[in-house]
This record gives sequence, structure tokens and C-alpha cells, in this order.
Amino acid sequence: MPRTKIFLLLLIPALFLFACRESEKPVKVSLDKRQEITFRQQAPAITYAYLPQYSNTESFQRHHRLVEYLSEQTGLPIRQVFPDTFDNYISMVGQGKIDISFSNPFIYVKLANRYGVKAMARIIEADGRAEFRGQIIARRDNEDLQSIEDCRRKSWVAVDPSSAGGYLFPLGLFIDHHLSLNDFREVAFAGGRQENVILGVYAGLHDIGTIREGSLSVVKDKIDINQIKVIASSSWYPGWVYAYSPRLSQEVAGRIRDAMLKLNYKNNPQHRLILDAAKFIGFMPSDDRDFDQVRELSKKVGLDLD
Repeated sequence: MPRTKIFLLLLIPALFLFACRESEKPVKVSLDKRQEITFRQQAPAITYAYLPQYSNTESFQRHHRLVEYLSEQTGLPIRQVFPDTFDNYISMVGQGKIDISFSNPFIYVKLANRYGVKAMARIIEADGRAEFRGQIIARRDNEDLQSIEDCRRKSWVAVDPSSAGGYLFPLGLFIDHHLSLNDFREVAFAGGRQENVILGVYAGLHDIGTIREGSLSVVKDKIDINQIKVIASSSWYPGWVYAYSPRLSQEVAGRIRDAMLKLNYKNNPQHRLILDAAKFIGFMPSDDRDFDQVRELSKKVGLDLD
């Protein structure tokens, strides 16, 4: 008999006798009955992912109602997944782990070029536009920063090299004002999180930051956002886009898109709850041609979209 088994046979009775007091009745334990513990695999589902510009908690809070609505309306199993970084997001699309992607226009063009994803809908922002822009921010008490020209030789923190409003749109604005990356004392990135940019500027870790317009509201419960000023805003560019993987049929993608387009912010209180959580007010149809302006900007800033 192996030594391990002999040890266990001696150990079990010893532990049993030790645990029993004089006033306690011993309990017989049968080792003949065993139950296998198995782990259930998740049922197959269409996967939905939000480009991680905010924390996973924020992403879930914004989108879980929408995911539930789309699943109910289409009769399709749809499940939200949570990439950790922009690069992880792109990689998961390439690996077939994301079927419905919600991303900024730069990431969309990358995904379209690399993996053949197709645009299906753009969101309508709270201001009624299907476009958005980036902002350059600084502390309000930093009197040395009043204009774009004042950003020269300053420390700049951006969201991510692939962030549209949080890096690329403002970079295009800097280039229009004859500032290149070499003109900054430092260019740092905040791990793909808009909140981190704002907090870094607020704490004085960096002179300026770049974010997508509207992101200040995310940290209004953490800091006094009145201490942050907007130095300048970029041009408007096509807004965030929903796209579908080549793994999905056009018929399935069409059902999901139609459910999106049916959401009525003005006249349906339940729909308003869904859209308020997501921080936009509706959808409009979209296709790849909507993003030619983004391709032109990518050439200006030297971004490789392949």
C-alpha cells in the first residue's frame, strides 16, 4: 500500500477522536458516497463588448440594460464581455471572442481593415449629434495654460494611443497649431481610462490632459470638477459605432440593428431608462463610408490603421 494512503488511514481516525469530546456523540462518516463537482460552461451566446475607456463597473452599469433589451427583442442570447485594455479588445475581436463591438471610430476602422467587421449603427449623443470631439484640459488655477500654444513643453497625459477623443482628435488639433509630439516635455497614457486622465491633471501629476467631451461628469462625485478647465476642443468627428463580426450573419446583425433603431427616447419611459444609463439618446444607421473623415485624420497624425 502506498505511504500516502497509509498516512491518510491513520490520520482520519486520529482527527475524529480528537474532535469528539466526552459529552459529544461520535458521528459516523461514510467515505463510500462521493459526489463529483463539475464546472458548468457558459452557454453559447453572442458576445457584446464596450471599448474599455472606463472601468468594468462603469461599463456594466452603462450597458447591461441595453444588452438585456437587445436579447429580449431579438430572442438571441447576448452576453456582455469585458476586455481589460484597448489592445485586449482588438485582440479579442480578432480571436472571434467579440461579436458585437461598440467602439470609437479609430478602433472601428482598425477592426474593419484587419478583421472585416462591418458598421451597423452610430449612437446619437445627448446633445442630439451623431458626432463627438476631444478636449484639452488643465487645472483652473494653472494660469500658464490659457491656449493651445501654451501647451508647448508641458506634460501631457492622454487616454490611450488608440483613444479617439482622448488622444487622436486632440493630436490632430495640436498638429494644426504646429505642435508635434516632440514639442511636449512628456506624453503619458492613462491605461485607457478617461477617469485616470482627469484625476492625474487634478492631482497636478500632469499639466494637461486630453479626454472625450462629456467625461468630466464621470468623476463629479470624486473631485470638484469646477477646478478643471477646458483649454480647447477638437473638430467634430463621426461618433461611436456598433459593428458586427463576420462570424455573424447579416440576418442576425440586422435583427440587432433593428432593435437598436426601435429605441424611442422621447416617448417610451422604459427605453429612456436604457438609454440614460448608456449616456446617449438613440441610434442611427451607419456604414463604412461614414468613417472616411477618420481615415484622413489618421494619415495626418501618422496612425497605422492596418
